[in-house]
Amino acid sequence: MSDAPTTEPCDACGEPTTDALARTVRLSVDRANIDTQRLCPECFAEWIQRYQAEMGGGTGRDDGSDSEIIVD
Repeated sequence: MSDAPTTEPCDACGEPTTDALARTVRLSVDRANIDTQRLCPECFAEWIQRYQAEMGGGTGRDDGSDSEIIVD
């Protein structure tokens, strides 16, 4: 068995990404998995910015709500 990290492509850009650097974005509704994406660090950063702009109104201010992004 090899100690080399596993590489699979980023679902957004297609570039190979090692498991240590990959981020997984999961969309679940009522505990049902709707979508899962494996993203490289650059695509993940773009995804976070797009999420904040589209879901947070793009204001970038803290309105005191309890919404949060959970990354595992």
